[in-house]
Amino acid sequence: MEFFCYHRDRPGSLPLREELTEAHWSYMDGYAEQLVARGPTFAADGETLTGSVHIVDVPDAAAARAFAFDEPSYQAGAYRDVLVRRWRNELGRTMWEFAGGRTGGNRYLVLGLGERGGDEQAVPAPSDRDDLIAFGPLLSDDGATWVGTAALVRAPDAEAARAVLCGDRYAVVEVHDWEFGGRR
Repeated sequence: MEFFCYHRDRPGSLPLREELTEAHWSYMDGYAEQLVARGPTFAADGETLTGSVHIVDVPDAAAARAFAFDEPSYQAGAYRDVLVRRWRNELGRTMWEFAGGRTGGNRYLVLGLGERGGDEQAVPAPSDRDDLIAFGPLLSDDGATWVGTAALVRAPDAEAARAVLCGDRYAVVEVHDWEFGGRR
């Protein structure tokens, strides 16, 4: 089962995150074969860390929570909160299989949260998928209830990234600068 995890930084936690970089990467190395996508998010300035995204394939919701809450930066108090939701990989690939590669163009995390009614948003048509790195619904632990959508996209700017989601389906749409994660 795939799960979407978004750790949001606690204000002022950058020194702690920097101190724990190797511990974080070593922890993630243990999940290398199970990761669909990963990477940090940034404020609009493109430099200030705001969080960390991980999409992981684990056996169940308990394993997903263990993955999210055993992470060294979380254990040390670097994050203010963590969103953990079941997720379905509508593109059927990992970020490393994205034809656009790691560089070139701006990258974003787009979250549509809190349904306003209706069914989950379908993946965009094949002609609109070239800039999708990852795309899928956020679901309840049992997979029965749609609660939002998460997408990683390449786009010219944040507004173009936001347009990937049908905004009228969500109570809130968040757009965060994002980059491919992992060891450099």
